[in-house]
Amino acid sequence: MIDEDFAVFILTYGRSENIKTLKTLKRFGYTGKIYFICSDDDKQLDKYKEHYTKQVLVFSKKEYKNTFDIGDNFDDERVVVYARNACFDLAKKVGVKYFLVLDDDYTDFSYRFNGELSYNKGRGYINNVDDIFKAVLDYYKTIPAKTIALSQNGDWIGGHNSGWAKELKLKRKCMNSFFCSTERPFKFTGRINEDVNAYTRLGAVGDLFLTIPNVSLKQTDTQANDGGLTEIYLSQGTYVKSFYSVMFSPSAVKVAMLNTERSRLHHRVSWNNAIPVILNEKHKKQWNRIEQK
Repeated sequence: MIDEDFAVFILTYGRSENIKTLKTLKRFGYTGKIYFICSDDDKQLDKYKEHYTKQVLVFSKKEYKNTFDIGDNFDDERVVVYARNACFDLAKKVGVKYFLVLDDDYTDFSYRFNGELSYNKGRGYINNVDDIFKAVLDYYKTIPAKTIALSQNGDWIGGHNSGWAKELKLKRKCMNSFFCSTERPFKFTGRINEDVNAYTRLGAVGDLFLTIPNVSLKQTDTQANDGGLTEIYLSQGTYVKSFYSVMFSPSAVKVAMLNTERSRLHHRVSWNNAIPVILNEKHKKQWNRIEQK
């Protein structure tokens, strides 16, 4: 049973008739609260309200425009970063302490490891996503992390040969899904690639952003779905998208080629430069004290 002070927030824009994440949540047995986060400049806002009535939470991008670093001087506001930052205030408005932020184009949840903690070469079926969300939330409440994410299909390029499949452990990143608390607010920055900007920029000062690899979610391919961020990605390209993270964390992020079926430019994080580390005692300098006579 999902906690009463928990809800799923689906960030959606221009897709009132095709919210894939809603269908996916229902298919996987989610029984908790769902809210749709919409901006007041969405031309389909009336349709959202017609379909989902009180589940629609509306915010104004103008109210958040000067509350974070957008990273440029462009005027294009067709981006999701405003909605991500508005979620903390909207959660307080509807009286939930914990919430999971999802985009509107997720199509699947699956286990990546089996009962023996070995990588699933096939598809690991999930019968009840409520149990998954509750387990993650229970863990989140016991640790000081800013947010926790589920893994995404892109993390598993290479299948059982990927670095993620070799061992089951938490990763210092968060993308596409965010378990959050109103008591642990933080700011997303940058017009696009805001999730990478957040976990590299804030991770560099010691904030914890963690991904649980056991479960992954599948998202519609970038630029393959009408609405959402597709138009801005098509107009600016993935090089510009990735370069926002270079601007916010130049010592830790670079733009590199992502070798998938359709090769494209993508960000690459150098983790040795991205987060604080605890040095082994062997590196401690030993000072020879000269006794004064």
